[in-house]
Amino acid sequence: MPANRSPFRRGLAVAAVLPLLALGACGYGSQAKDDASDVVPVGAKTDGLDTVRIGYFGNLTHATPLVAHRKGFFQQELGGTEASYHVFGAGPSAIEALNSGSVDIAWIGPSPAINGYTRSEGKNLRIVGGSASGGVKLVVDPKRIGSLEDVKGKRIATPQLGNTQDVAFLHWISEQGWTADPQSGKGDVSVVRSDNRVTPGAFASGSIDGAWVPEPTASKLVAEGGEVLLDESSLWPDDKFVITNIVVSQTFLAEHPEAVEAVLRASVKTNAWIDAHPADAKQAANAQLEEDSGKALPAEILDPAWKSIQVTDDPLAATLETQAAHAVDAGLLESPLLDGIYDLRPLNAVLKQAGKPAVDDAGLGAG
Repeated sequence: MPANRSPFRRGLAVAAVLPLLALGACGYGSQAKDDASDVVPVGAKTDGLDTVRIGYFGNLTHATPLVAHRKGFFQQELGGTEASYHVFGAGPSAIEALNSGSVDIAWIGPSPAINGYTRSEGKNLRIVGGSASGGVKLVVDPKRIGSLEDVKGKRIATPQLGNTQDVAFLHWISEQGWTADPQSGKGDVSVVRSDNRVTPGAFASGSIDGAWVPEPTASKLVAEGGEVLLDESSLWPDDKFVITNIVVSQTFLAEHPEAVEAVLRASVKTNAWIDAHPADAKQAANAQLEEDSGKALPAEILDPAWKSIQVTDDPLAATLETQAAHAVDAGLLESPLLDGIYDLRPLNAVLKQAGKPAVDDAGLGAG
């Protein structure tokens, strides 16, 4: 993490012309769809609400909500309040849903969370918890790229201009002493922005030499003959970095704190269940993927993808700040004001009740 965080305290405006930062981590087989849990609401309503609307993506990096939906953990904690589900295919649509009030709480990546917060001048959302770390890899055609040095001069795909993986790859390029224009992608390495749904086809056809992508796209490329050249986790302290957060609208958090705590309790219980039952959890997540998108992941993709993702209650706040710094360094973002982006008080209350240690907001907490 950068020693000097003052640019984020001063907070210049986000570059308005950039689509920073759609969640390219959400791609393989995902499409917008509304669904409802089969678990029947029972008992008193939480905060007097009829419904709590929960958003997530059809992607393994959203394992927590996939499993919580499938196993009924959300509904169990919400009691007589119905948990309804909205499956998104991109970060901006989830942020728009939070802003419009059509979704109350959502699982999204760090880049759209940063963008949504800064564009609203800190008024529309809070990150209230963590969900997943890892699951991002540089996969290459071994016939064309045999070492990290060989990446120079090659065509490498990222999911979208300015998305979380695009920022990470541009930063990695700069650390190698190479250059690439952040907008056009042209330079010592050609950065090709390619939707995760089409990247495997581009890889198979030879139109790209590799890709810096999340799971399960990375494992899809490996299944088609690619090799993992670099796991992004190896670039971070303790091999951990945030890939998915829990985000809530500030209005909903203020008006319905008990409902937020109920969802967070479900998340914490789900993560504990995933850790205790990894094989069952993997199958539950895949079953929910199939229900949401109509397409389950085959074992040769599901198994390695699942192994590379860690569920976590900790939002790994320091790594989000570092990711923002990488976006600034890459020329994709002006220094954002991140003060107040976190409110971890409800999560820490839930963790205390569960006998677990509190998590830290890296000095970026509200209040």
